[in-house]
Amino acid sequence: MSHRCCLLAIVLVFYLGWLPMAPVFAEDVAVRVKLIQGEVPMDPLSPDWNKAPATEFPMSPQVHWQTRIGEVTVKSIKVRGLHNNKQIAFMLEYADPTQDPADAAGLEFMVGEKKAHFAHGQPMMEMEGGPVNIWYWRNNTGAADMTAMGFGTLKKQAQQDIQAKGVWKDEKTKVQYKQRKLSLRKDPKGEVLKDPKTGDPIVDEETKVVEQDVTGVWRVVFARALTTADKEDAEFPTGTFPNIAFAVWDGHKLDSGDLKESGSQKAVSSWWYFNAEPPTDYSIYLYGLVAVALAAGVEFVIIRKVRKGQPT
Repeated sequence: MSHRCCLLAIVLVFYLGWLPMAPVFAEDVAVRVKLIQGEVPMDPLSPDWNKAPATEFPMSPQVHWQTRIGEVTVKSIKVRGLHNNKQIAFMLEYADPTQDPADAAGLEFMVGEKKAHFAHGQPMMEMEGGPVNIWYWRNNTGAADMTAMGFGTLKKQAQQDIQAKGVWKDEKTKVQYKQRKLSLRKDPKGEVLKDPKTGDPIVDEETKVVEQDVTGVWRVVFARALTTADKEDAEFPTGTFPNIAFAVWDGHKLDSGDLKESGSQKAVSSWWYFNAEPPTDYSIYLYGLVAVALAAGVEFVIIRKVRKGQPT
């Protein structure tokens, strides 16, 4: 996109007023998926989830499809992960003031070695595109294991490998995020000022932090085997850092009868990372024991030779 086109987009954004930005959140960029003993919990309210640290990520309106919205309900999302070396589970936690049949959430992963864009693997300027695996959950229909490789290619997989369960609770929480306001700079006469070099309008930006009290929290758990035989599935070897992205839909029905968010009108994240904690490698302790035994053996031989008057 040319510089002039970018300026035109900014000017158009100005008419939208305050726009949401990334929320205030931790500096972590990876979900730490803790290794546990026993079964991974499918219950979002299980105390086992307290064993997993939460990592918070910003959410913003999807802008890659033509059908989009300027603001979304979910500004940030907390993610936890657990695995038992066989199954892996993620829990998404986010504020949503109402429980609705069409409320939905999703996880997205790259499949294979190609670097796919988080917008359904659509080819972009810096990426040739590639397949993605999407885990989808909707309140009134349950889970779906899906695949895509570009806009308009989303489909359910023939083999459904995932499970998902959501629980909404009427509890209070705080949501903190940043907003920015773009405005055209004007002179005392009210005329729009322009850059003397380019002739483009000068745009000023103002940012402020907004904190909202929200009643209502969704907790949604997704689970699947770490590895499967399905070529359309993403694989998650322990100790690696695969990409992960998130999407959320507020399915509240408006007075017009339309859903507040549906289809491409949703809150999304960019690619982040997760790491499934590998099992403890006990070989280092074995090597240590072998070294101690060898040292003890050498010392024993030396002591015997000294007692017998033999040179060491």
